[in-house]
Amino acid sequence: MSTTIDQAFIKQFEEEVHQAYQRMGSKLRNTVRVKNGVQGSSTVFQKVGKGSASTKARHGKVPVMNVDHTPIECQLLDFYAGDWVDHLDELKINIDERQVLANAGAFALGRKTDELIITSLGQTTKAAGAGTDGLTKAKVLEAFEMLGELDVPDDGQRYAVIGWKQWSDLLEIAEFANADFVGPDELPWRGTQAKHWLGTLWLPHSGLELSSNVRRCFWYHRSAIGHAIGQEVVTDVTWHGDRAAHFVSNSMSQGACLIDGDGVIEMPSLES
Repeated sequence: MSTTIDQAFIKQFEEEVHQAYQRMGSKLRNTVRVKNGVQGSSTVFQKVGKGSASTKARHGKVPVMNVDHTPIECQLLDFYAGDWVDHLDELKINIDERQVLANAGAFALGRKTDELIITSLGQTTKAAGAGTDGLTKAKVLEAFEMLGELDVPDDGQRYAVIGWKQWSDLLEIAEFANADFVGPDELPWRGTQAKHWLGTLWLPHSGLELSSNVRRCFWYHRSAIGHAIGQEVVTDVTWHGDRAAHFVSNSMSQGACLIDGDGVIEMPSLES
């Protein structure tokens, strides 16, 4: 057997972890602003204010908008997930332990990515309704009105992340679940990963905070949350002769921050 066969194992494992993370690791990463290749322990996202237009006299100077720029610092944190793969154990099991561990490590880091984003969403001070009832049509419409009044762009980059109980609540709303309103292509019964409604992509998620039976759900614009990446998911596989096993170490360096609180509306929903 080639003496480099171990390197082939390591490279294949690293690729499997990376693919698993991209495929199933994080549900929210693609719904926010992302900055890659950050050097150092923090980075800055720019929050840009609103400009105003005005007239000018003939041959006069063009008026300056004086748009406000506010730097929002985002701290990066390091995360690890590892486990052992015993050489002889691999001979005794009828499953691909390498693939199982690759998925487990990638999913663990993916959940941490979503946890960072959800924590940042939770820093908003804007809320529609109270946590005394579920996710009702009235609460959804109140949040919809708030987004409009705050001039949050309706440009196809709005997202709503809700719990599974709230997904069930929405299924009771005809405008969400009835083909007469949404058409056959947008029926939520055809899949529970996501659905477009009210110009927004709605996503069920199991990682939202639940306190006193109240689930914190959020409706937000992509530009309102920043996600900084210092290091993508990296896997290190090392052979330990004294243990006759490989140690699989997955790591990443990431952070998230609230850039614009006006772009995030909380929808607290009671779970009975």
